[in-house]
Amino acid sequence: MNIHEYQAKELFAQYGIPVLKGAAVQGVEQMNDALASLPDGVVVVKAQIHAGGRGKGTFKDGYQGGVKVCQSHSEALEVAKKMLGNTLVTKQTGPAGKLVGTVYFNEPVKIAKEYYLAVTLDRARGKPVIIASTEGGVEIEKVAAETPEKIVRINVDPDGGVQAYEKRVMAYALGFDGKELFKQFSKLIDGLVKLYWEKDCSLVEVNPLVVSADGQLIALDAKMGFDDNALFRHPEIEALRDLSEEDPKEIEAGKFGLNYIALDGNIACLVNGAGLAMATMDIIKHYGGNPANFLDVGGGATVEAVTNAFRIILSDPKVKGILVNIFGGIMSCKTIADGVVGAANNVHINIPLVVRLEGNSVKEGKETLANSGLAIVSADGMADAAEKIVSLVAKQG
Repeated sequence: MNIHEYQAKELFAQYGIPVLKGAAVQGVEQMNDALASLPDGVVVVKAQIHAGGRGKGTFKDGYQGGVKVCQSHSEALEVAKKMLGNTLVTKQTGPAGKLVGTVYFNEPVKIAKEYYLAVTLDRARGKPVIIASTEGGVEIEKVAAETPEKIVRINVDPDGGVQAYEKRVMAYALGFDGKELFKQFSKLIDGLVKLYWEKDCSLVEVNPLVVSADGQLIALDAKMGFDDNALFRHPEIEALRDLSEEDPKEIEAGKFGLNYIALDGNIACLVNGAGLAMATMDIIKHYGGNPANFLDVGGGATVEAVTNAFRIILSDPKVKGILVNIFGGIMSCKTIADGVVGAANNVHINIPLVVRLEGNSVKEGKETLANSGLAIVSADGMADAAEKIVSLVAKQG
């Protein structure tokens, strides 16, 4: 789960991470009071969406930029009115863009230097890692690809935490050689790591982290992601969820215990098990197709859950074919077959459907499908299934 910048900064402040004063609004009627809470003069106006590249984005009506530096409160008011309720398109949103439901007013700061700083999970080591760079304000992926020597890493020991010498190494690499800057940096690292641990984060990112003209370290922007599986421990975090930023199909799938992630392709997948789901997407790509989703019905899915999985899949207009790939361990192939038949009886399936069943109750499952009278293409293995669905979708044009 992701949250907005203004929400992340509220959490930053709770952990002693320095941020600028700001005020968020969701309606025009709130704007004057929000601006009155900030000092007179320059105000920075930021559109709040779950995507980067806002400053270089373009609104659907042609208005340029989702981050604006305004010279007065009156100018900030007019800019905010143009942003709120408008759709912002950035490199990360895709052409559809995202609707701006919140605008954030920030006090300004004179910037001496920008940096990048984040705490995330190093999946190869299975431990958190702190990543920093002198190249702040730009995409860290671009820095990693073009100038990897400008990235510094510290692996966080879950037991011992970040050691003082490790902070010194990173501070030196970033050029924080003064005693006061190092003191601020050390406190900042402690706050970020503590926030990451205590809130079960998947990412805590500051881009840019800035040194102000008067020598203060400030988190100018904030981005946070959380482990969905740990949200039951954090009702205060789950309350920050903005459903308007999420795919409606993913929200609907969650109601039935389905793990669903929408993708950009046109071949839908219905699979049991995350590993098998990823392998299924890979083999679809191998045979020239493009997966439309990741959908794991889990090991104990019911007929109702499978039926709803089909309903959610078919609600996506991009889907031109469906591949069901089931290996029955805990999951019974008969249950999946009953779900397929149930879906066909409740939802009109007018696109190619390829089903591959193996494992627990596979004979009963195949008999159920064979006796259903449905136009189902049976497959004998993953490669056969992928090749068949890609070919059938291609023939549709």
